[in-house]
Order: sequence, then C-alpha cells, then structure tokens
Amino acid sequence: MLMLDVQLGELLADGPAGLDAALDLVAGFDHALTHGFARITEEQGEALAAFAGALTGSPIGERVSEAVEKVSAGSIDDEHLAALAGGRGALTGAVHDALLGRLDAALGRTRAAWEPVDDEVEVAGNLLAGCRGWLRELAIAGWRGVDHDLVSSADQTIEALLAVPELRGAAVLLDGLATELRASCPVATMERVPARRWADLWTRALLLSQRGPWRSEGEQVSGRLLVLGADVHEHATVVRVQVHGILEQAGGPARLVRTSVAAAKVDTIVGPTVWRLFGGHPALLAALAGHRSLELTDMPLLPGGDLVWHDDRARPGDEADPFAVARVQLGGATAAPVTPLDRHPVRIAEPVFVEGYKTDGQAIDLGGNTLRLDLDRLPSCGPLTRQLVKSSTACVGLVRWDGGQWSLQPLAVQATVKKNPVGVHTGDWALGPTDPKVVKAEAKAGDVVAVLRERAGRLLRK
Repeated sequence: MLMLDVQLGELLADGPAGLDAALDLVAGFDHALTHGFARITEEQGEALAAFAGALTGSPIGERVSEAVEKVSAGSIDDEHLAALAGGRGALTGAVHDALLGRLDAALGRTRAAWEPVDDEVEVAGNLLAGCRGWLRELAIAGWRGVDHDLVSSADQTIEALLAVPELRGAAVLLDGLATELRASCPVATMERVPARRWADLWTRALLLSQRGPWRSEGEQVSGRLLVLGADVHEHATVVRVQVHGILEQAGGPARLVRTSVAAAKVDTIVGPTVWRLFGGHPALLAALAGHRSLELTDMPLLPGGDLVWHDDRARPGDEADPFAVARVQLGGATAAPVTPLDRHPVRIAEPVFVEGYKTDGQAIDLGGNTLRLDLDRLPSCGPLTRQLVKSSTACVGLVRWDGGQWSLQPLAVQATVKKNPVGVHTGDWALGPTDPKVVKAEAKAGDVVAVLRERAGRLLRK
C-alpha cells in the first residue's frame, strides 16, 4: 500500500490524547514492582493509588482499588496480584488500541471486529498454582531483590509446564523471564533494570496462569496465500520465522494473515545456516526463496489472524512478486482483530508498502515527513543489509511502535546496485544463500547443523 505524505503526517503527528498519562501510570506501577510489593514506600503507594484511580469506573476498577489497598498494607495474595496484572494489562491495552486505531485510520485499513471466544483448556491446576506462586515471590521481592535462589525455584515448575502441550507457551514465557533474570543476577547490582520489559513479561505470565490458555480452534481455510515478507526472530537457543501475507478466498475479501514456524538451536548456528533447521517446511521455504504463492487446503486460522502452519496442506503456486502483491492488494486487505492478551503497543507490526521516498539510511523522508528505520531487526540469515536499505526507493515492511515512536522495519526493498535495479527480501536465502562469497564461507565452515545432529544421534545411541 502506498502510504501517502498526508497519511504519514497524520500518523507522526502528536500521539493520541492521554497516551503519555497512561504510560506514566504504567511506569509508576513498574517502579513499585522493581522495588517489591513487600516494601511499598509513600511515593510508590501514591503511584499505585493513581494507577487504581485511573481505572475507576471500569469493570475491574473496584477490584484493582481493593488490591492496591491490600498490597499497600502488606497483604499480598494471588487474587490481588491478578487484579493488579489485569489493571496494568488494561492500561497497556488501551494504549495499543489508540495507537492501532490511529495507524489503521492513516492507512485506510479495515480491521475485523473481535468476537469473544471462551474455549478454556482443561489443565492441571497445580501447575498453574506453581506458576502463580513463583510470580508472587517475584512481586514480593521485586526485581532488585532477585537472586539465583529465587530464579532457580522456578525450574521445577517450568519443566512441568513444558511437558503439557497446552501450557508450552506459558512455559516458554516463564523460561525466558527466568533466563533473563538469571543472567542479570544479582539484580541489585545492575545500574539500570529493564523494568517495563520485565513487568510486561510478569503481567502476561500472571494472566496466562489464572486458568490456562485462552484458545480457539478457529476455522479451516482454503485459498491462495500471497507472501509479503518474512520477519526472523533469532535468539541463542531458538529461531522463529514469521511470514506475513494476504489470503485470497473464493467469495470473500482478501485477509491479512501471519504464520510462524520455529526451531530450537544452539548459539553456534548463526547466519544463513539457521534456515537448515526448517527442513520440515519445504513448501514454505520454497515460497519464500522463489517468490511464489501457496495454495492452502484446510489450514487452521486462529481468530487473531495466525495460520497454524501445516506444510502438507500447502502446495506451491504461481510466481507472485511481493512488491506487485503489496502495490495492488495490500490496500484492500482486511486486517485481523487483535486477541485480548496481545493488546500491547510493542506487539504492533503492520505490513505496509512505501515507495518514492528518500533515505539517509536512518529514516525515510516522504514529502518532509520522516519515519525512523528499525534496522536492528535485519536478520543475519538473509541478504538484506543496511546499505541496500540506504540505497532503496521502495520497501515492504512492518510499521512498529516502540520506545515512544513509530518505525519501519524493512522486509524487502527495491534498490539500485551498480546501476541495476534489484529486489532483495529477508527470505531470499530460505533454500540456501545465493551470494558466492557467502556460499564459499559456509562451505569452509562446514555443515554445523549436520554435525550437531550426528553428535546428538551418537549420544542417543549410547
């Protein structure tokens, strides 16, 4: 979709009314959580009171006010912490809704309405209780009070959660938080605590641990998937490829969808080698590398717009240039609603198409309006580089909101290299690198994935 100058100007103007005030209330809550609810100071008590006051009149206002009173008086139980987490989630959700509404209006994008679902999964209550117990201890101690013993006390709970498929998402969330805390211990000696990030993780984990995952089987869809681009999230022990696209269905409007595949890894698997971890998804990888559409048959689609990927339900289709798809169809595609627990500003990642801009490599300029480029998210496993972005004139990317400002994360660019126009995408090397220098370097380094698999097999045989 072509983001016109006036649209960009509307987006980058002053934020929605009340945005800064809401974030200040969240910051006050996070400051209290950093120092622990076991020792609420007068200043922190006032911040929590203001936090509760902002929710007066809401469906959870009375419960949040009661929870603040109890916690300030030294009474900390699971019910009160759940109310506080719900209140914090409500504030960040309101910020999300205001920002996303502004973005949709600027883009002229239609978004489907959320329809509540209540498919509660039956899970072992003791596992959720163990999860809540550890999160309660974190809240009592505060981030400044976290030590190795407190972090290690979560290990048994996380291991038990990982064994239950329905709770694996919560388990990974808790494991991620525990890993960050462990790497930061003792937190008391840290110069700066990532208070908002850790509070975000704590809040989401506590809400998930109330009754287990909120899940819907969604619907089964068939049609043509037109790929826009791939967003690669890589960490030392896991890599996830999230593909954004447009789903065409007979008799219905085109829909914006996403799908993700993930794989465990070790920190020695880096660069283009990570694609070899996704050998079980040949159809998806071929579509990324070959810029082809995919014909889907009975693929599960969750209410939030996520396809649950089954590679055997997809077959390669015709060639479909992502830039042509974005230019022609992105503007008319209907966006999916946002699920309740995903209503957080940092989770905004909306696909857009921009062209005809100027850039200095740090931001793009469209008629005097500038939008920051988020280049730290460029993956090392693809050919898209900062230099290519700097010489680009068209881009398919994701508009994000983080750190108090909007930014554009490139997924693909059209640029001029040695006077020749080229199109470069993050998923171009999904079937292996095409740059001779990179191919040579990989050959010299050897197949790390194959070596590790062979060693793992040898250990299992023993």
